[in-house]
Amino acid sequence: MGRLSGEKLYEIFARQKREDRFEHVGTVQAPGPELARVYAWQTYDEAKWFEMIVASRDAFHAVNRDESPFTLHPTEIS
Repeated sequence: MGRLSGEKLYEIFARQKREDRFEHVGTVQAPGPELARVYAWQTYDEAKWFEMIVASRDAFHAVNRDESPFTLHPTEIS
């Protein structure tokens, strides 16, 4: 599924209890953070989340690689 013009990918993280670590639960496409929050809450409602956060995929920066995170080269795909 391709992205619509003006939409960004958002990474979704959640935890069920305050003491839990955040887990990556998926992604959503949205034109902005407010709709990303709504889409995330509606899409990933299979658990009773204590807390859920969204982050624009372009907010992530690689530490030990030249490429951006979430990129795969054909040789890395198995």
